[in-house]
Amino acid sequence: MNAALDTEADRCVLRNPVFTKLGEARFRRAESDGAPVMVIRLGESFAALPLRSLQREFNIKDDSHDGRMLGKIAESLDFVAGLTVGDPLPREVVTGEASWQASPKHQQIAATKLRLQLLDWLDPAIAAKVGRSESSERLESDPKLRAAVQAAFERAAAELGLPNAQAVVELVADIAGELAYIEALRDGLLGRVRAMVQRLDGMSNGTLNQDRKSTLARIRRLAHLALEQIAGRFAEVDGQTREVLSTLRNAEAHRTFIRSHRDWLYRSSRAWSSILAEWDAASMSGLDDAAWARMNRTYQFLAPRFMPVQEWLSPNTQPHVRREKPMAHALVW
Repeated sequence: MNAALDTEADRCVLRNPVFTKLGEARFRRAESDGAPVMVIRLGESFAALPLRSLQREFNIKDDSHDGRMLGKIAESLDFVAGLTVGDPLPREVVTGEASWQASPKHQQIAATKLRLQLLDWLDPAIAAKVGRSESSERLESDPKLRAAVQAAFERAAAELGLPNAQAVVELVADIAGELAYIEALRDGLLGRVRAMVQRLDGMSNGTLNQDRKSTLARIRRLAHLALEQIAGRFAEVDGQTREVLSTLRNAEAHRTFIRSHRDWLYRSSRAWSSILAEWDAASMSGLDDAAWARMNRTYQFLAPRFMPVQEWLSPNTQPHVRREKPMAHALVW
Protein backbone atom coordinates (compact mmCIF):
# COMPACT_ATOMS: atom_id res chain seq x y z
CA MET A 1 0.00 0.00 0.00
CA ASN A 2 2.75 2.45 0.93
CA ALA A 3 4.70 1.60 -2.22
CA ALA A 4 1.60 2.30 -4.32
CA LEU A 5 1.09 5.62 -2.59
CA ASP A 6 4.75 6.53 -3.19
CA THR A 7 4.35 5.69 -6.87
CA GLU A 8 1.23 7.84 -7.09
CA ALA A 9 3.01 10.73 -5.38
CA ASP A 10 5.72 10.67 -8.07
CA ARG A 11 3.36 10.37 -11.05
CA CYS A 12 0.38 12.09 -12.58
CA VAL A 13 -2.34 9.88 -11.06
CA LEU A 14 -5.98 11.03 -10.83
CA ARG A 15 -8.84 8.97 -9.43
CA ASN A 16 -11.98 10.86 -10.46
CA PRO A 17 -13.58 9.10 -13.47
CA VAL A 18 -13.88 12.41 -15.32
CA PHE A 19 -10.16 12.25 -16.07
CA THR A 20 -10.52 8.92 -17.91
CA LYS A 21 -14.07 8.88 -19.27
CA LEU A 22 -13.49 11.90 -21.48
CA GLY A 23 -10.71 10.11 -23.35
CA GLU A 24 -6.98 10.62 -23.15
CA ALA A 25 -6.30 13.94 -21.50
CA ARG A 26 -3.20 16.10 -21.75
CA PHE A 27 -2.38 18.82 -19.28
CA ARG A 28 -0.61 21.97 -20.44
CA ARG A 29 -0.77 25.72 -20.10
CA ALA A 30 -3.24 27.68 -22.22
CA GLU A 31 -1.65 29.79 -24.93
CA SER A 32 -4.01 32.69 -24.18
CA ASP A 33 -3.25 33.37 -20.51
CA GLY A 34 -0.94 30.59 -19.30
CA ALA A 35 -3.58 28.98 -17.07
CA PRO A 36 -3.22 25.20 -16.53
CA VAL A 37 -5.79 23.33 -18.63
CA MET A 38 -6.80 19.78 -19.49
CA VAL A 39 -7.02 19.23 -23.25
CA ILE A 40 -9.36 16.54 -24.60
CA ARG A 41 -10.45 15.59 -28.10
CA LEU A 42 -14.03 16.36 -29.11
CA GLY A 43 -14.58 14.78 -32.50
CA GLU A 44 -12.25 16.50 -34.94
CA SER A 45 -11.37 19.32 -32.57
CA PHE A 46 -9.95 19.80 -29.08
CA ALA A 47 -11.29 21.46 -25.96
CA ALA A 48 -9.16 23.07 -23.26
CA LEU A 49 -10.78 22.93 -19.82
CA PRO A 50 -9.23 25.06 -17.04
CA LEU A 51 -8.25 22.90 -14.07
CA ARG A 52 -9.85 25.28 -11.60
CA SER A 53 -13.15 25.06 -13.48
CA LEU A 54 -12.93 21.26 -13.45
CA GLN A 55 -12.37 21.30 -9.70
CA ARG A 56 -15.43 23.45 -9.12
CA GLU A 57 -17.62 21.52 -11.57
CA PHE A 58 -16.83 18.12 -10.05
CA ASN A 59 -16.45 19.30 -6.45
CA ILE A 60 -12.79 18.25 -6.16
CA LYS A 61 -11.51 19.66 -2.87
CA ASP A 62 -8.03 21.13 -2.67
CA ASP A 63 -7.10 18.79 0.18
CA SER A 64 -8.32 15.62 -1.59
CA HIS A 65 -6.00 13.29 -3.49
CA ASP A 66 -7.06 14.69 -6.86
CA GLY A 67 -7.03 18.27 -5.58
CA ARG A 68 -3.44 17.91 -4.38
CA MET A 69 -2.48 16.18 -7.63
CA LEU A 70 -4.02 18.96 -9.75
CA GLY A 71 -1.94 21.42 -7.74
CA LYS A 72 1.19 19.38 -8.50
CA ILE A 73 0.23 19.20 -12.17
CA ALA A 74 -0.16 22.98 -12.34
CA GLU A 75 3.23 23.40 -10.65
CA SER A 76 4.79 20.81 -12.97
CA LEU A 77 3.78 22.81 -16.03
CA ASP A 78 6.37 25.40 -15.03
CA PHE A 79 9.02 22.81 -15.86
CA VAL A 80 7.56 20.58 -18.61
CA ALA A 81 5.49 21.41 -21.67
CA GLY A 82 2.77 18.90 -20.88
CA LEU A 83 1.70 15.83 -18.91
CA THR A 84 -0.63 12.90 -19.47
CA VAL A 85 -2.07 10.59 -16.82
CA GLY A 86 0.66 8.19 -15.67
CA ASP A 87 3.58 10.46 -16.58
CA PRO A 88 6.26 11.04 -13.91
CA LEU A 89 6.14 14.45 -12.28
CA PRO A 90 9.26 16.61 -12.70
CA ARG A 91 11.81 16.32 -9.92
CA GLU A 92 11.42 19.99 -8.99
CA VAL A 93 7.92 19.14 -7.74
CA VAL A 94 8.73 15.77 -6.16
CA THR A 95 12.16 16.20 -4.55
CA GLY A 96 13.22 19.80 -5.19
CA GLU A 97 16.08 18.67 -7.45
CA ALA A 98 16.40 19.91 -11.01
CA SER A 99 14.99 17.82 -13.84
CA TRP A 100 17.73 19.07 -16.18
CA GLN A 101 21.51 18.89 -16.06
CA ALA A 102 24.09 21.62 -15.68
CA SER A 103 27.14 21.07 -17.83
CA PRO A 104 30.55 20.05 -16.42
CA LYS A 105 31.78 23.51 -17.44
CA HIS A 106 29.23 25.22 -15.19
CA GLN A 107 29.89 22.79 -12.37
CA GLN A 108 33.56 23.70 -12.55
CA ILE A 109 32.78 27.43 -12.60
CA ALA A 110 30.66 27.10 -9.46
CA ALA A 111 33.23 24.96 -7.64
CA THR A 112 36.05 27.35 -8.55
CA LYS A 113 34.09 30.35 -7.26
CA LEU A 114 33.56 28.68 -3.89
CA ARG A 115 37.22 27.68 -3.64
CA LEU A 116 38.29 31.25 -4.44
CA GLN A 117 35.91 32.55 -1.79
CA LEU A 118 37.46 30.18 0.75
CA LEU A 119 40.92 31.30 -0.31
CA ASP A 120 39.87 34.94 -0.01
CA TRP A 121 38.52 34.24 3.48
CA LEU A 122 41.83 32.67 4.55
CA ASP A 123 44.28 34.95 2.71
CA PRO A 124 42.83 37.84 0.63
CA ALA A 125 46.30 38.78 -0.63
CA ILE A 126 46.82 35.40 -2.30
CA ALA A 127 43.27 35.31 -3.66
CA ALA A 128 43.71 38.76 -5.22
CA LYS A 129 46.61 37.46 -7.33
CA VAL A 130 44.47 34.78 -9.02
CA GLY A 131 43.11 36.01 -12.34
CA ARG A 132 39.41 35.21 -12.76
CA SER A 133 39.85 34.06 -16.34
CA GLU A 134 42.55 31.57 -15.37
CA SER A 135 41.47 30.74 -11.83
CA SER A 136 40.40 27.15 -12.44
CA GLU A 137 43.64 26.18 -14.16
CA ARG A 138 45.85 27.97 -11.65
CA LEU A 139 44.11 26.49 -8.62
CA GLU A 140 44.90 23.04 -10.02
CA SER A 141 48.37 23.63 -11.44
CA ASP A 142 50.06 26.06 -9.03
CA PRO A 143 51.52 24.13 -6.04
CA LYS A 144 51.40 27.21 -3.78
CA LEU A 145 47.75 27.84 -4.58
CA ARG A 146 46.89 24.16 -4.07
CA ALA A 147 48.54 24.30 -0.67
CA ALA A 148 46.69 27.52 0.19
CA VAL A 149 43.34 26.03 -0.81
CA GLN A 150 44.09 22.93 1.27
CA ALA A 151 44.92 25.16 4.23
CA ALA A 152 41.61 26.97 3.70
CA PHE A 153 39.76 23.67 3.78
CA GLU A 154 41.51 22.67 7.01
CA ARG A 155 40.84 26.04 8.65
CA ALA A 156 37.20 25.93 7.53
CA ALA A 157 36.80 22.44 9.01
CA ALA A 158 37.94 23.79 12.39
CA GLU A 159 35.63 26.82 12.12
CA LEU A 160 32.63 24.68 11.15
CA GLY A 161 33.28 21.92 13.66
CA LEU A 162 33.74 19.31 10.94
CA PRO A 163 36.05 16.31 11.41
CA ASN A 164 38.53 17.09 8.63
CA ALA A 165 39.23 18.99 5.41
CA GLN A 166 37.63 16.26 3.32
CA ALA A 167 34.27 17.00 4.94
CA VAL A 168 34.60 20.61 3.77
CA VAL A 169 35.58 19.44 0.27
CA GLU A 170 32.39 17.38 0.12
CA LEU A 171 30.27 20.24 1.44
CA VAL A 172 31.74 22.63 -1.14
CA ALA A 173 31.06 20.09 -3.90
CA ASP A 174 27.46 19.77 -2.73
CA ILE A 175 26.80 23.53 -2.77
CA ALA A 176 28.70 23.88 -6.05
CA GLY A 177 26.38 21.27 -7.53
CA GLU A 178 23.43 23.53 -6.70
CA LEU A 179 25.15 26.71 -7.91
CA ALA A 180 26.12 25.04 -11.20
CA TYR A 181 22.51 25.48 -12.35
CA ILE A 182 22.72 29.19 -11.57
CA GLU A 183 25.89 29.44 -13.66
CA ALA A 184 24.23 27.58 -16.53
CA LEU A 185 21.29 30.00 -16.44
CA ARG A 186 23.67 32.95 -16.18
CA ASP A 187 24.94 31.99 -19.63
CA GLY A 188 21.72 30.65 -21.12
CA LEU A 189 19.38 33.40 -19.92
CA LEU A 190 21.14 36.45 -18.50
CA GLY A 191 23.90 36.50 -21.11
CA ARG A 192 21.46 36.20 -23.99
CA VAL A 193 19.04 38.82 -22.65
CA ARG A 194 21.98 41.17 -22.12
CA ALA A 195 23.12 40.56 -25.71
CA MET A 196 19.61 41.33 -26.99
CA VAL A 197 19.52 44.59 -25.00
CA GLN A 198 22.92 45.59 -26.34
CA ARG A 199 21.70 45.03 -29.90
CA LEU A 200 18.58 47.08 -29.24
CA ASP A 201 20.67 49.91 -27.79
CA GLY A 202 22.95 49.80 -30.82
CA MET A 203 20.16 50.23 -33.35
CA SER A 204 20.12 53.59 -35.07
CA ASN A 205 16.78 55.38 -35.22
CA GLY A 206 17.96 58.26 -37.37
CA THR A 207 16.03 57.18 -40.48
CA LEU A 208 12.87 55.94 -38.70
CA ASN A 209 9.53 57.69 -38.76
CA GLN A 210 8.07 58.92 -35.48
CA ASP A 211 5.89 55.85 -34.87
CA ARG A 212 8.81 53.48 -35.27
CA LYS A 213 11.07 55.67 -33.14
CA SER A 214 8.47 55.50 -30.37
CA THR A 215 8.11 51.75 -30.77
CA LEU A 216 11.87 51.20 -30.59
CA ALA A 217 12.09 53.41 -27.50
CA ARG A 218 9.35 51.44 -25.74
CA ILE A 219 10.98 48.10 -26.59
CA ARG A 220 14.31 49.35 -25.29
CA ARG A 221 12.73 50.54 -22.05
CA LEU A 222 10.94 47.25 -21.46
CA ALA A 223 14.03 45.23 -22.37
CA HIS A 224 16.08 47.17 -19.82
CA LEU A 225 13.42 46.52 -17.16
CA ALA A 226 13.55 42.82 -18.03
CA LEU A 227 17.33 42.74 -17.84
CA GLU A 228 17.29 44.54 -14.50
CA GLN A 229 14.80 42.06 -13.05
CA ILE A 230 16.70 38.99 -14.24
CA ALA A 231 20.11 40.39 -13.27
CA GLY A 232 18.66 41.17 -9.85
CA ARG A 233 17.93 37.48 -9.27
CA PHE A 234 21.54 36.54 -9.99
CA ALA A 235 22.75 39.37 -7.77
CA GLU A 236 20.59 38.02 -4.93
CA VAL A 237 22.15 34.56 -5.24
CA ASP A 238 25.66 35.98 -5.51
CA GLY A 239 25.10 38.20 -2.50
CA GLN A 240 23.57 35.42 -0.40
CA THR A 241 26.41 32.99 -1.09
CA ARG A 242 29.32 35.46 -1.05
CA GLU A 243 30.07 34.80 2.62
CA VAL A 244 31.34 31.29 2.05
CA LEU A 245 31.58 30.24 5.71
CA SER A 246 27.99 31.26 6.32
CA THR A 247 26.93 29.37 3.20
CA LEU A 248 28.68 26.20 4.35
CA ARG A 249 27.49 26.56 7.94
CA ASN A 250 23.86 26.90 6.81
CA ALA A 251 24.03 24.63 3.79
CA GLU A 252 20.43 23.39 3.93
CA ALA A 253 18.92 26.89 4.11
CA HIS A 254 21.17 28.07 1.28
CA ARG A 255 20.27 25.03 -0.80
CA THR A 256 16.58 25.92 -0.47
CA PHE A 257 17.32 29.55 -1.36
CA ILE A 258 19.41 28.60 -4.40
CA ARG A 259 16.78 26.15 -5.66
CA SER A 260 14.02 28.74 -5.35
CA HIS A 261 15.98 31.16 -7.54
CA ARG A 262 17.05 28.35 -9.87
CA ASP A 263 13.41 27.43 -10.51
CA TRP A 264 12.34 31.05 -11.05
CA LEU A 265 15.18 31.57 -13.51
CA TYR A 266 14.45 28.28 -15.27
CA ARG A 267 10.77 29.20 -15.67
CA SER A 268 11.91 32.54 -17.05
CA SER A 269 14.32 30.82 -19.42
CA ARG A 270 11.53 28.63 -20.80
CA ALA A 271 9.31 31.67 -21.29
CA TRP A 272 12.11 33.56 -23.06
CA SER A 273 13.30 30.63 -25.19
CA SER A 274 11.47 31.35 -28.45
CA ILE A 275 12.08 35.11 -28.53
CA LEU A 276 15.76 34.71 -27.62
CA ALA A 277 16.14 32.05 -30.32
CA GLU A 278 14.89 34.63 -32.84
CA TRP A 279 17.45 37.17 -31.67
CA ASP A 280 20.23 34.57 -31.64
CA ALA A 281 19.49 33.67 -35.27
CA ALA A 282 18.89 37.23 -36.50
CA SER A 283 21.41 38.92 -38.74
CA MET A 284 23.13 42.13 -37.71
CA SER A 285 21.67 44.01 -40.69
CA GLY A 286 19.40 47.03 -40.41
CA LEU A 287 15.74 47.33 -39.51
CA ASP A 288 14.13 45.69 -42.52
CA ASP A 289 10.62 44.18 -42.58
CA ALA A 290 11.81 40.89 -41.03
CA ALA A 291 13.54 42.82 -38.25
CA TRP A 292 10.40 44.84 -37.51
CA ALA A 293 8.33 41.66 -37.37
CA ARG A 294 10.79 40.36 -34.77
CA MET A 295 10.62 43.70 -32.94
CA ASN A 296 6.83 43.53 -32.74
CA ARG A 297 6.97 39.95 -31.42
CA THR A 298 9.52 41.12 -28.85
CA TYR A 299 7.19 43.91 -27.79
CA GLN A 300 4.25 41.50 -27.49
CA PHE A 301 6.40 39.30 -25.24
CA LEU A 302 7.76 42.09 -23.05
CA ALA A 303 4.74 44.35 -22.62
CA PRO A 304 2.44 42.15 -20.50
CA ARG A 305 5.35 41.09 -18.30
CA PHE A 306 7.18 44.33 -17.66
CA MET A 307 4.90 47.25 -18.50
CA PRO A 308 3.05 48.85 -15.56
CA VAL A 309 -0.58 47.72 -15.48
CA GLN A 310 -2.19 51.08 -16.25
CA GLU A 311 0.17 51.72 -19.13
CA TRP A 312 -0.41 48.21 -20.50
CA LEU A 313 -4.18 48.69 -20.43
CA SER A 314 -3.95 51.94 -22.37
CA PRO A 315 -4.48 51.33 -26.11
CA ASN A 316 -2.26 54.32 -26.93
CA THR A 317 0.82 52.38 -25.87
CA GLN A 318 0.34 49.59 -28.41
CA PRO A 319 -0.17 51.01 -31.90
CA HIS A 320 0.95 47.79 -33.60
CA VAL A 321 -0.67 45.23 -31.28
CA ARG A 322 -4.37 44.46 -31.25
CA ARG A 323 -5.83 42.70 -28.22
CA GLU A 324 -9.25 41.15 -27.72
CA LYS A 325 -9.01 41.71 -23.96
CA PRO A 326 -6.47 43.08 -21.46
CA MET A 327 -3.77 40.73 -20.24
CA ALA A 328 -2.96 40.63 -16.55
CA HIS A 329 0.30 42.16 -15.40
CA ALA A 330 0.83 38.99 -13.37
CA LEU A 331 1.62 37.07 -16.56
CA VAL A 332 5.16 36.57 -15.34
CA TRP A 333 6.62 33.06 -15.32
